[in-house]
Amino acid sequence: MNGDRVILHCDMNAFYASVELLGRPELAELPVAVCGDPKKRHGIILAKNEHAKRCGVTTAETILQAKRKCPSLLLLRAHHDKYEQYCKRINDIYARYTDLIEPFSIDESWLDVTASVQLFGEGEEIARKIKSVVKSELGLTQSVGVSWNKIFAKMGSEYRKPDAITVIDRENYRDLLWPLPVRELFSVGRVTAEKLRNMGVRSIGDLALTDRRMLRTVFGKQGDVLYEYANGLEDAPVRAASERRKIKSMGNGVTFKRDLLGRDDILTALTALADTVSGRLRKYGLRCGGVKIEVKDPDFKTISRQTRLPSPTNLADRIRDAAWGLMERSWSMNAPIRLITVTGIDLVPEDVSRQMNFLDDAGEDEERIETLERTVDRIRDKYGGAAIAYGRVIGNDIGIELDEQREDEDTGRLQR
Repeated sequence: MNGDRVILHCDMNAFYASVELLGRPELAELPVAVCGDPKKRHGIILAKNEHAKRCGVTTAETILQAKRKCPSLLLLRAHHDKYEQYCKRINDIYARYTDLIEPFSIDESWLDVTASVQLFGEGEEIARKIKSVVKSELGLTQSVGVSWNKIFAKMGSEYRKPDAITVIDRENYRDLLWPLPVRELFSVGRVTAEKLRNMGVRSIGDLALTDRRMLRTVFGKQGDVLYEYANGLEDAPVRAASERRKIKSMGNGVTFKRDLLGRDDILTALTALADTVSGRLRKYGLRCGGVKIEVKDPDFKTISRQTRLPSPTNLADRIRDAAWGLMERSWSMNAPIRLITVTGIDLVPEDVSRQMNFLDDAGEDEERIETLERTVDRIRDKYGGAAIAYGRVIGNDIGIELDEQREDEDTGRLQR
């Protein structure tokens, strides 16, 4: 690539369903979906194979909706421990080709193979070799994007599915990517896409040719990010696991449109803030062992309180309940509030064993809720932050904008 970096984005095809079918090969040519509990008609589809996809089955719809589309759909229960084991084996294969591996989710990773070209061939050849090894050793397929930056590599892995390699280089990116709807650009959510369409920006190419100063005026710092992404100027490094800075806390704070007054206002704010914090924890594969709140009144008087949790969590309700308990113990519910920040502290990786509360079967309950919340994450990633929201947050008048908060998080530069 003319002296450029060589970046791969490897995305496993129908990962959950593919792993399940390894042990059920007789089902490989039938429509199959993975869900939380097949016995519950109101459960949600977590993943589907290509045969189910051709029947119109979509991720995150209810089992009942999926069965209406595809009466012959076979349902398999999810086994997250198995997916984590395969994730480790996949990343071990990547490590044979480079030590610069940056996971994006359980089934996606960026690889910087620039230094490996002399050993293994050009980027497309390395992608082909990795795909072949993953297929022969694990029986799984993947789609791989090859480019000179992380954004275009990811868009390459999305360009053709399943089981494909797409090279996006400086000669073809305008032909391949610029004609696509602007919503297809990595990080552009529904709200941002609508604002761009109102400006007459309908394709990625339109965005690339838009005046950068205008984008900055409309979107602030996000405008620069959008411009750089569309023009292939993004240059964040792929970081080796050993080089990544440890994240010590993860929080979200809002200065409200009006002062909060009373229990209902406070609970609405905590619900929204905890929802955002939990989503970010899951995105980075973390759980928090404690919760901290910071509260500021209209005179800028500030208090800070924190508490330990019985076991690490990345669930919105658990974080909200801990924050609510701190508020009840530390703040007069009738006193006005200008700002609240909710922060998850004492972070640990997801794969660290949690202490379970055997008295109320908390372990099984948390696994069920986490499965549901991860499904909500995927819906929001695809349709925007407001696609699913807590009832008490919808239509609030305190300045909580879920779409904007999620998109601000997702359009941040891909480095820590």
